[in-house]
Amino acid sequence: MQSVNKEVATAWDFLTGPELWIKLGGSALKIIIIMILASILIKVSKKIIDHLFHNHKKGPLRISERRESTIKKLIQNIITYVVYFTAFTMVLDTLTIKVGPLLAGAGVAGLAIGFGAQSLVKDVISGFFIIFEDQFGVGDYVSTSGVEGTVEEIGLRTTKIQSWTGELNVIPNGNIDQVTNYSIYNGRAVVDVNIPYESNMAKAEQVIDEVVKGLPDKYEEILSVPEVIGVQTLEVSHYVVRVIADTLPVYQWAGARMIRKEIQERLYSEGIEIPSPRLVMYSRSDEKAKVEPVPEPLRGRE
Repeated sequence: MQSVNKEVATAWDFLTGPELWIKLGGSALKIIIIMILASILIKVSKKIIDHLFHNHKKGPLRISERRESTIKKLIQNIITYVVYFTAFTMVLDTLTIKVGPLLAGAGVAGLAIGFGAQSLVKDVISGFFIIFEDQFGVGDYVSTSGVEGTVEEIGLRTTKIQSWTGELNVIPNGNIDQVTNYSIYNGRAVVDVNIPYESNMAKAEQVIDEVVKGLPDKYEEILSVPEVIGVQTLEVSHYVVRVIADTLPVYQWAGARMIRKEIQERLYSEGIEIPSPRLVMYSRSDEKAKVEPVPEPLRGRE
């Protein structure tokens, strides 16, 4: 009984003694200093990288802005991972936890879980190919894996794409098997204008041709004078005149809206209206067909 009381007293003296708390306080202070230094090192590294890439623009060897943003973000991410991993090992060493045996155990465990981490390896390898083959970069407007939007970040494992409606989509790089990049080359706007058969085709095409000649001066998104292809199709109540134009990358949809608006306003001012749905009605007493506009209720149903 006396030996038990003696051990309890010894443990109590150790817990309440200054040596333990001094040692714990010193360890806690070291851990705090390590984390602060790691945060400072990451911030300074990012500033240095930004400065290097900024000065690189003035050098003889230049790369595109989109590729520069992608590489810069990748380097910053790698530095962040390395610094935090180093800080983590230093914290373990401060806590008197041997890092060597842990790394050896991690190697053995890595072999065991390697078969289950195939998707992770696939994501990392795909990320390297995406970046170094320059398939797309930060700021590009792309369509891939059922998602369409602007690339916000490309990492080694995932790619972040923000849809035009605001959603941020995080896609594993291994799932990116086909990409449509709208930001590499100029876009092409395609506009179909419906002209009723009652209107003069030559006059309608002349009006459209006059409108498109002034569009490049009015809209900087339209690079050249749009081309009036001519009659594309013949429909039931109208024929279709097609207009195509070269635009800045990703501006093909905006360019089509601009062209459509200008042509519609000019056609109305010239007395050429957009055709409305109509029915052909046959009378038993009359051999000729009478064409009448569709009543308002029927238009709403169509």
